[in-house]
Amino acid sequence: MLFRSLVVAAASLFTLNVQAQINVGVTLSTTGLAASLGIPERNTIALLPREMGGQKINYIVLDDGSDPTNAVKNARKLTAEHRVDVLVGSSTSPNALAMIEVAAETMTPMIAVAASSAIVAPMDAKRYWVFKPPQNDSLMARAAFEHMAKNNIKSVAFIGFNDAYGEGWWHETQKAAEINKLSIVAVERFSRNDNNVVGQVLKIMAARPEAVLIAGSGTPAAMPQLALKQRGYQGKIYQTPGIANNDFLRIGGKDVDGAFLPVGPSVVAQQLPASHPARQSGLEFLKAYEAAYGPGTTSTFAAHVWDVGLWLQNAIPAALNSGAKPGTPEFRKALRDAIESLKDVRGVNGVYNLSANDHNGLDERARVIMKIENGQWKLLPLSP
Repeated sequence: MLFRSLVVAAASLFTLNVQAQINVGVTLSTTGLAASLGIPERNTIALLPREMGGQKINYIVLDDGSDPTNAVKNARKLTAEHRVDVLVGSSTSPNALAMIEVAAETMTPMIAVAASSAIVAPMDAKRYWVFKPPQNDSLMARAAFEHMAKNNIKSVAFIGFNDAYGEGWWHETQKAAEINKLSIVAVERFSRNDNNVVGQVLKIMAARPEAVLIAGSGTPAAMPQLALKQRGYQGKIYQTPGIANNDFLRIGGKDVDGAFLPVGPSVVAQQLPASHPARQSGLEFLKAYEAAYGPGTTSTFAAHVWDVGLWLQNAIPAALNSGAKPGTPEFRKALRDAIESLKDVRGVNGVYNLSANDHNGLDERARVIMKIENGQWKLLPLSP
């Protein structure tokens, strides 16, 4: 009888200890085609606080190999076996979109670090549980096309991934081009794992566009620009925020010089004016990341995860104040509600004001225009 009592007491103590920490389940693409995104994201997880609101934070980090099926398997493992209080991930839009079902089914708040607007919109019963710090495609597409129009560009060709990321950008490209009175003269697609895009590039050049928008992410997005340059294209080339890391610059070399892209201000934090609301957070992130991993190692993908940490530092104390205990459905719901209520959070990439209808919360302050010059990111004004 005494032995049984001791076993029960020990089990109760174990349960209390488990519930005394908050489990953050993370799946990222640290191998595979999106590794240039996932590795800096994983690096940033290692820099996030291990205590928030007086509670220990336990990060459980898995690799999904850049595969949506693996992302779903990881999400199920994290929710079923580890009973995480929040899901973070994944690195690409196809992976994050695939995880939404698990978040909704298990009623676990999910913070995606991929960009597609479709991750959080339109709002429905499933997306009720899903949030994301990266800027929406619509915000960035408007910046790119406004820049084209102000530089007197009248025609543009589009080449993008044949997945959710490319589809999201194509959807926003059509709207932004119409608003800014640009003619779309060619539309092509390519896969993340294609070996070349010569056929698509030849069709684009035959259409004689004044500019080409490449809607890709990571190092595969360099391929169309390299092909265009090698064939003597003289027009302007625009990329998307998905290329904003130094691996892209390394792979592209001098052939990616001259590209324009809309991106979050974190990439050029040191070049921002003192009045910019993201400058201070950006410099703090830059200092912490480069102290750990070396000069010139930061990327927009690492910055998104840093902002996840800022969200949690603001939301977790509010969720704990509800009286709900970590490890319970009540706490997961309280944490979801606290994230949705975040206001005036000054992140690395902008100021976040979330609401029931906006699970991203960013405005025009979250975008800048950059140009690649001599293998470096250079901040430009939105106008010429």
